[in-house]
Amino acid sequence: MATTASAFPSLDDVREARRRITGYADTTPLVLRDGLGYKLEFLQHTGSFKVRGAFNAALQLSQAECARGVVAVSGGNHGLAIAYVGKVLGIPATVVMPKATPQFVVERATADGARVVLTETIAEAFARVDELARDGLALLHPFDDVRVIAGQGTLALEMLEQMPEVKTLVVSIGGGGLISGVASTIKQMKPDVTIVGVETKGADAMRQALDAGRPVTLPGITSIARTLGAPSVSERTLHAVRRYVDDVVVVDDRDAVAAIIELQEKLGVLVEPAASCTHAALGLGLVERVGPTLLLLCGSNVRFDEVVGWRQRFGDSSAVC
Repeated sequence: MATTASAFPSLDDVREARRRITGYADTTPLVLRDGLGYKLEFLQHTGSFKVRGAFNAALQLSQAECARGVVAVSGGNHGLAIAYVGKVLGIPATVVMPKATPQFVVERATADGARVVLTETIAEAFARVDELARDGLALLHPFDDVRVIAGQGTLALEMLEQMPEVKTLVVSIGGGGLISGVASTIKQMKPDVTIVGVETKGADAMRQALDAGRPVTLPGITSIARTLGAPSVSERTLHAVRRYVDDVVVVDDRDAVAAIIELQEKLGVLVEPAASCTHAALGLGLVERVGPTLLLLCGSNVRFDEVVGWRQRFGDSSAVC
């Protein structure tokens, strides 16, 4: 797979993606609290940013591809997005997920008309989706697809319009599609913005890839942040992070849970660990606040009972920020 800049969407691609998905994806609000900006992308359709890239990719499929249907692998959020996109656009959708995916996620995808295939692990899910793609379904990869990356990059355009003075941006990382689209777009428009990526320990495929100098496959996903649970990043997203991201830091699950509680108290919202980890990293001092600082809260597909269980598991940790 190519690792040159030509493998990434251009600014024109991102702007065209924005025009393409207008009417399908919402412009989400940005709020200021205690001198910090929070981009509330979890208010997006299906509870995460994923519909941006999913719509941008699906709207570029041929009629024949739409008729055959699409397939995607997911730890949750991308699957929900593909199911929703399939419903809205009338495209048959198949979503492959690990059995550890919460039942409410499976039920929501099924309710939107998707066929859900469950596998033992996320690694097996990636293998299964490749088989289905070879059988003729159009693969909409969760992160290693320039159309998806361009769709996620539309977030950067919104954030720069809503907070043009931003100097530090904190974004979570799963497979790297979100941060690739956001960072490459912002750095081309405002190269002085410092961009920091955040992972949770046990789902830190990007940090490990950076340290190894190549994508590595995690033996398993042990973090509670299931939506960050890509078993490996791609050459494309690793290259993007090397080029456009200033640092990638890792926080513990315990700190991500503490940050969920803090964000609930501060903003009155319930977000998933994949979103709260950005807040945790800032509070722990892993991110230096240089000028106006913005945190991207990317998703909220979590249930209250899960958070209660995590607090019992880790103890009532003090808020980190």
